[in-house]
Amino acid sequence: MKFLDDLRNLDRNNIGGWPQSIKVFFTVLLFGVIVFFGWYLYVSNQQDELESLVGKEEQLKQEFATKQAKSVNLEALQQQLDEMQDMLRQLLRQLPSKTEMPELLVDISQTALSAGLQSDLFQPGPEVPKDFYAEKPITLRMTGTYHQFGTFISGVASLPRVVILTLHDVSLTPKDAAAGKGGVSGASGQLVLQGTVKTYRYLEDDESAEAKAANAKSGGRK
Repeated sequence: MKFLDDLRNLDRNNIGGWPQSIKVFFTVLLFGVIVFFGWYLYVSNQQDELESLVGKEEQLKQEFATKQAKSVNLEALQQQLDEMQDMLRQLLRQLPSKTEMPELLVDISQTALSAGLQSDLFQPGPEVPKDFYAEKPITLRMTGTYHQFGTFISGVASLPRVVILTLHDVSLTPKDAAAGKGGVSGASGQLVLQGTVKTYRYLEDDESAEAKAANAKSGGRK
């Protein structure tokens, strides 16, 4: 073929003298190479970016669907939250107030005596404020029978105000064993209750704000 003969007989030192068909061939070839590298360097990167954006679009669609489902129930959830907060406020109001706490401690002590318990130690400690309530620890040591302790608990539950007593490091042992006496442990039927209990009161709005500020400050120091 004449084209192949012309291609084999090219004079590389005289490009201007090449046949017209050879010039057109190399022009087309050069254009094809330029297009190929342009696609490889630019279009290929654009395709990778497009695939990445498509994946991100799917992720955003899923997030949108999730948030839309939540927003549909937002009003109902907010109403439930408001109702729960109202119930919490009502329950807190049933706890003793700051002014009622001293009288409450006297009532607890008197209830123990009325139940027949021997109160060897009844020592209230400093109050510990929390976000919306305050703890009042009481270190105590009481002696009595199982029935008397039951009467005491029943009497505390019958007080006018809601009284919550939680036990901390409390032990209940037979009196004879606690005293280190010989013989059968607990033969007298007397038990010794000793340790720390905590009772609680609600904080007024100003006290609650101060407690939250103090807790936030102490948390920041940590």
